[in-house]
Amino acid sequence: MMKSPFLWLCLMLSTVFSLPATAVEKTVLIFGDSLSAGFGIAREQSWPTLVARRLTREAPAYALINASISGETTAGGRSRLASVLTREKPAVVVLELGANDGLRGLPVEQMRANLAAMVQSAHHSGARVLIVGMRLPPNYGPDYVTRFAAAFSEVAKKEKTALLPFLLEPVATDHDAFQADGLHPVAAVQPVIADHVWRALKPLLR
Repeated sequence: MMKSPFLWLCLMLSTVFSLPATAVEKTVLIFGDSLSAGFGIAREQSWPTLVARRLTREAPAYALINASISGETTAGGRSRLASVLTREKPAVVVLELGANDGLRGLPVEQMRANLAAMVQSAHHSGARVLIVGMRLPPNYGPDYVTRFAAAFSEVAKKEKTALLPFLLEPVATDHDAFQADGLHPVAAVQPVIADHVWRALKPLLR
Protein backbone atom coordinates (compact mmCIF):
# COMPACT_ATOMS: atom_id res chain seq x y z
CA MET A 1 0.00 0.00 0.00
CA MET A 2 1.36 3.46 -0.89
CA LYS A 3 1.99 5.79 2.02
CA SER A 4 0.25 9.14 1.88
CA PRO A 5 2.26 12.21 0.78
CA PHE A 6 1.87 13.63 4.29
CA LEU A 7 3.36 10.51 5.87
CA TRP A 8 6.29 10.57 3.45
CA LEU A 9 6.92 14.21 4.35
CA CYS A 10 6.93 13.39 8.06
CA LEU A 11 9.41 10.57 7.51
CA MET A 12 11.69 12.83 5.49
CA LEU A 13 11.64 15.59 8.09
CA SER A 14 12.39 13.18 10.93
CA THR A 15 15.43 11.99 8.98
CA VAL A 16 16.71 15.46 8.12
CA PHE A 17 16.28 17.07 11.53
CA SER A 18 17.05 14.21 13.91
CA LEU A 19 20.17 14.89 16.00
CA PRO A 20 22.93 12.36 16.65
CA ALA A 21 23.24 10.91 20.13
CA THR A 22 26.42 12.91 20.70
CA ALA A 23 24.92 16.29 19.78
CA VAL A 24 26.57 19.21 21.59
CA GLU A 25 24.39 20.47 24.41
CA LYS A 26 26.75 22.51 26.60
CA THR A 27 29.59 24.99 26.21
CA VAL A 28 32.95 25.47 27.90
CA LEU A 29 34.01 29.11 27.65
CA ILE A 30 37.71 29.96 27.81
CA PHE A 31 37.94 33.57 28.95
CA GLY A 32 41.53 34.69 29.09
CA ASP A 33 44.44 36.66 27.70
CA SER A 34 47.28 35.96 25.26
CA LEU A 35 48.24 32.77 27.12
CA SER A 36 44.87 31.35 26.02
CA ALA A 37 44.60 33.22 22.71
CA GLY A 38 47.56 31.39 21.18
CA PHE A 39 49.90 34.36 20.96
CA GLY A 40 52.85 33.73 18.65
CA ILE A 41 51.65 30.32 17.49
CA ALA A 42 48.94 29.03 15.17
CA ARG A 43 45.58 29.08 16.93
CA GLU A 44 45.05 25.39 16.18
CA GLN A 45 48.22 24.64 18.17
CA SER A 46 47.05 26.43 21.31
CA TRP A 47 46.05 24.59 24.44
CA PRO A 48 42.37 25.66 24.20
CA THR A 49 42.13 24.07 20.75
CA LEU A 50 43.72 20.90 22.09
CA VAL A 51 41.24 20.87 24.98
CA ALA A 52 38.42 21.32 22.46
CA ARG A 53 39.59 18.22 20.61
CA ARG A 54 39.70 16.30 23.86
CA LEU A 55 36.13 17.36 24.62
CA THR A 56 35.09 15.92 21.27
CA ARG A 57 36.64 12.59 22.22
CA GLU A 58 35.87 12.35 25.92
CA ALA A 59 32.95 14.69 26.62
CA PRO A 60 31.12 15.09 23.31
CA ALA A 61 28.14 16.82 24.91
CA TYR A 62 30.43 19.87 25.30
CA ALA A 63 31.82 22.31 22.77
CA LEU A 64 34.51 24.91 23.48
CA ILE A 65 34.40 28.61 22.72
CA ASN A 66 37.60 30.61 23.14
CA ALA A 67 36.84 34.26 23.90
CA SER A 68 40.39 35.15 24.95
CA ILE A 69 42.01 38.42 23.91
CA SER A 70 45.73 39.16 23.93
CA GLY A 71 46.61 41.94 26.35
CA GLU A 72 43.41 41.57 28.37
CA THR A 73 43.43 42.61 32.03
CA THR A 74 40.93 41.63 34.69
CA ALA A 75 39.33 45.06 34.35
CA GLY A 76 38.87 44.56 30.61
CA GLY A 77 37.52 41.07 31.13
CA ARG A 78 35.11 42.27 33.78
CA SER A 79 33.73 44.93 31.43
CA ARG A 80 32.93 42.45 28.64
CA LEU A 81 32.07 39.23 30.45
CA ALA A 82 28.37 39.91 30.92
CA SER A 83 27.75 40.21 27.18
CA VAL A 84 29.76 37.05 26.48
CA LEU A 85 27.80 35.09 29.11
CA THR A 86 24.52 36.31 27.63
CA ARG A 87 25.58 35.38 24.10
CA GLU A 88 27.24 32.02 24.75
CA LYS A 89 25.36 30.75 27.85
CA PRO A 90 28.28 28.54 28.95
CA ALA A 91 27.93 25.65 31.38
CA VAL A 92 31.57 26.07 32.43
CA VAL A 93 33.81 29.15 32.41
CA VAL A 94 37.59 28.78 32.49
CA LEU A 95 38.75 32.16 33.80
CA GLU A 96 42.40 32.76 32.87
CA LEU A 97 43.05 36.43 33.58
CA GLY A 98 45.43 38.35 35.80
CA ALA A 99 48.82 37.91 34.13
CA ASN A 100 48.68 41.33 32.48
CA ASP A 101 47.62 42.97 35.76
CA GLY A 102 50.76 41.53 37.31
CA LEU A 103 53.09 42.45 34.45
CA ARG A 104 51.85 46.03 34.66
CA GLY A 105 52.17 46.12 38.43
CA LEU A 106 48.49 46.93 38.93
CA PRO A 107 47.10 46.80 42.48
CA VAL A 108 46.47 43.23 43.63
CA GLU A 109 43.34 44.35 45.48
CA GLN A 110 41.89 45.65 42.22
CA MET A 111 42.70 42.39 40.43
CA ARG A 112 41.16 40.34 43.23
CA ALA A 113 37.96 42.39 43.13
CA ASN A 114 37.69 42.02 39.35
CA LEU A 115 38.22 38.26 39.51
CA ALA A 116 35.59 37.91 42.24
CA ALA A 117 33.09 39.98 40.25
CA MET A 118 33.61 37.83 37.16
CA VAL A 119 33.18 34.61 39.13
CA GLN A 120 30.00 35.96 40.67
CA SER A 121 28.65 36.93 37.25
CA ALA A 122 29.39 33.48 35.87
CA HIS A 123 27.78 31.78 38.86
CA HIS A 124 24.74 34.03 38.53
CA SER A 125 24.40 32.91 34.92
CA GLY A 126 24.39 29.28 36.07
CA ALA A 127 27.95 28.42 34.99
CA ARG A 128 30.55 26.52 36.96
CA VAL A 129 33.94 28.25 37.10
CA LEU A 130 37.55 27.17 37.00
CA ILE A 131 39.95 29.94 38.04
CA VAL A 132 43.34 29.55 36.38
CA GLY A 133 46.08 31.27 38.34
CA MET A 134 49.40 32.76 37.37
CA ARG A 135 52.77 33.44 38.99
CA LEU A 136 55.22 36.31 38.52
CA PRO A 137 59.03 36.29 38.34
CA PRO A 138 60.84 37.36 41.52
CA ASN A 139 62.01 40.67 40.11
CA TYR A 140 58.58 42.13 40.92
CA GLY A 141 59.50 41.95 44.61
CA PRO A 142 58.64 39.25 47.15
CA ASP A 143 55.67 41.08 48.68
CA TYR A 144 53.93 41.78 45.37
CA VAL A 145 54.71 38.32 43.97
CA THR A 146 53.30 36.61 47.08
CA ARG A 147 50.13 38.71 47.23
CA PHE A 148 49.59 38.29 43.49
CA ALA A 149 49.80 34.49 43.63
CA ALA A 150 47.58 34.33 46.72
CA ALA A 151 44.80 36.38 45.12
CA PHE A 152 43.65 33.52 42.90
CA SER A 153 43.29 31.03 45.73
CA GLU A 154 41.64 33.65 47.94
CA VAL A 155 38.96 34.31 45.33
CA ALA A 156 38.45 30.61 44.67
CA LYS A 157 38.01 29.91 48.38
CA LYS A 158 35.66 32.84 48.99
CA GLU A 159 33.54 32.17 45.91
CA LYS A 160 33.63 28.38 46.39
CA THR A 161 34.90 27.59 42.93
CA ALA A 162 37.52 25.34 41.34
CA LEU A 163 41.13 26.45 41.08
CA LEU A 164 44.16 25.59 38.96
CA PRO A 165 46.84 27.50 40.88
CA PHE A 166 49.36 28.02 38.06
CA LEU A 167 48.65 27.58 34.36
CA LEU A 168 52.31 27.20 33.39
CA GLU A 169 53.41 25.01 36.28
CA PRO A 170 54.48 22.00 34.13
CA VAL A 171 56.76 24.13 31.93
CA ALA A 172 57.68 27.18 34.03
CA THR A 173 61.27 26.13 34.75
CA ASP A 174 62.09 25.09 31.17
CA HIS A 175 63.67 27.99 29.28
CA ASP A 176 63.13 26.23 25.95
CA ALA A 177 59.38 26.06 26.61
CA PHE A 178 59.00 29.79 25.93
CA GLN A 179 59.14 32.08 22.95
CA ALA A 180 61.78 34.79 22.68
CA ASP A 181 59.77 37.10 24.93
CA GLY A 182 60.14 34.64 27.80
CA LEU A 183 56.43 34.90 28.54
CA HIS A 184 54.46 32.88 26.01
CA PRO A 185 54.87 29.10 25.65
CA VAL A 186 55.94 27.64 22.32
CA ALA A 187 53.71 25.31 20.32
CA ALA A 188 55.65 22.20 21.38
CA VAL A 189 54.56 22.48 25.03
CA GLN A 190 50.91 23.35 24.41
CA PRO A 191 49.86 19.67 24.78
CA VAL A 192 51.47 19.60 28.23
CA ILE A 193 49.54 22.71 29.26
CA ALA A 194 46.33 21.26 27.78
CA ASP A 195 46.74 18.11 29.87
CA HIS A 196 47.37 20.25 32.96
CA VAL A 197 44.17 22.23 32.38
CA TRP A 198 42.18 19.13 31.49
CA ARG A 199 42.83 17.51 34.86
CA ALA A 200 41.28 20.52 36.60
CA LEU A 201 38.48 20.96 34.07
CA LYS A 202 37.27 17.38 33.82
CA PRO A 203 35.50 17.26 37.24
CA LEU A 204 33.35 20.23 36.15
CA LEU A 205 32.01 18.41 33.07
CA ARG A 206 28.85 16.98 34.50
